[in-house]
Amino acid sequence: MTDSNPIPGSPIGDRPVTTGGQVEPESDQVSTGSNARFRYGSTLVLTVVLLLFLIAAPPDRWTGAVALAIEGGLLIAVAVTSRESSQFRHRLALAYGFAMALFVALAAADILPESVVRAIAGLLTALVFVALLRGVARLIRQQGVTAQAVAGALTIYLLVGLTFAWTIAVIVQVTHTPYFAQVKTPSTSDIVYFSFTTLTTTGFGDLTPATRGGRAVTVLEMVTGQIYLVTVVGILIGSFVGRRGRQ
Repeated sequence: MTDSNPIPGSPIGDRPVTTGGQVEPESDQVSTGSNARFRYGSTLVLTVVLLLFLIAAPPDRWTGAVALAIEGGLLIAVAVTSRESSQFRHRLALAYGFAMALFVALAAADILPESVVRAIAGLLTALVFVALLRGVARLIRQQGVTAQAVAGALTIYLLVGLTFAWTIAVIVQVTHTPYFAQVKTPSTSDIVYFSFTTLTTTGFGDLTPATRGGRAVTVLEMVTGQIYLVTVVGILIGSFVGRRGRQ
C-alpha cells in the first residue's frame, strides 16, 4: 500500500501526494508567493474606454492628459494582475503611478508639446502590449483557454490598432507631407478613427493615405488585423467553446 504522507527531508517536501503516489503539481501561487489573479476583463474595459475617449474627446490640451491617465491606469492594471511576487508588483505599480502622475501633470499644464505626449502614449501602449502578451501566454500555459485569456487576446487586438494609431501620429508629427488626402492636420480623433476602420477593414473612405508610405502602413495594419482575428482570436474562442462544452 502506498503511503500518502510526504517523506520528511525528501525533494517533495510539503507538496501534497495523491493516493496513487503521484505528486500534485505546484500551483503558480505557491511558486511565486502571489495571490494575484489574471483579470483581463478589466483591461479590456479600460482599453475600450480609452479608444472611445480618444475618438470622442475634443482636441484640447486636457485631452492628452486624460488619455495618458487612462493609459497609465491600464498599465498599472496589467502590472498588478501579473503573477510576479507581491512585493515586485507593488513596487512596479508605485513606479508606474509616480511616472504617470508626472507626465499627466506636465501634459495638463501644456508644458509637453503634442508630439511628446503622443510619443509617451505610444510608449505606454507598447509597454501594455508586451506585458499583456506575456501574461496571456502564461495564463494559457497554466490554465488553458479561459474567459480571461479570451478577454486578454481581444485587448491585444485593440492595442494593435492603437499601436498603429500612435505610429501614424508620430509620422504626422515628423513629416511635412500630409499623411491624409482629405485632412492636412489630422487630430488624434481622426488618426485613431482611421486606424480602427483600417484594422477592421471597414474602410469608409472618408480618410485615405496620401503617400505610398502611408498606404504601405495601411496595408500592413489590415493584414495584421485579419491574420490575428482569423488565427489567434478564432482559435482561442474555438478552444474556449469546446472546453466549456466538455465541462
